Amino acid sequence: MRLPLPAAVARRVPRIRALLATGVAAGPLFVTTFAVQGALRAHYDGRRHPVSSLALGPYGRVQTANFLAAGVLTLALAEGLRRTPGHGSTWGPRLVAGWGVGLLGAGAFVTDPVGDYPPGTPEDPDITVPGGLHDAFSLVAFASLVAAETSYAREFGAVGERGWAVGSAAAAAVTAAAFLYSGWAFARTDAAGRRAGLAQRASITTGYGWLTLLSLHALRTLK
Repeated sequence: MRLPLPAAVARRVPRIRALLATGVAAGPLFVTTFAVQGALRAHYDGRRHPVSSLALGPYGRVQTANFLAAGVLTLALAEGLRRTPGHGSTWGPRLVAGWGVGLLGAGAFVTDPVGDYPPGTPEDPDITVPGGLHDAFSLVAFASLVAAETSYAREFGAVGERGWAVGSAAAAAVTAAAFLYSGWAFARTDAAGRRAGLAQRASITTGYGWLTLLSLHALRTLK
């Protein structure tokens, strides 16, 4: 997707590079923040519990802020991709923005308890309006991310960048499969349920890892 930079674009390169740099930072910041929280939080098990459950309890504002910061950084990345020659297709940046909007919504509305966390959670907790909205925004987020990976896979394939096309398609498959598995498993109490958190983390890490690499790829086209 490497194209010569038009003069008008060349004048805007510093701003575009700053926007793309947010995509390099967003994933590592988001993943590191929830990983550290999960390791420090009493009674929380990252193998079992969803990332969103970190927004519950006395330190929940940290994860809420993590969602909101990641959402803002991802929207900035989407704008950078839109302005980058060869990466500003109609759908790719819009779908990346959908992931950002989903993260903002997930931060704005706190999830319902699931999987015996926090301690004292009943086996069949009630579904609240904020919890339902959180789930809806989470679905929007992951659906947008998988669609973005798929869209860029087609675009890279169309211009002969086979490695990026295959890698993007593989990322879409892993992101989708791991997300669907975690959504099915979180409500279970058997061995599958005890791996639900790992599956969700695999989905998030794969998706945000792909976005980080895409950001670096776009930055290289501006050199």
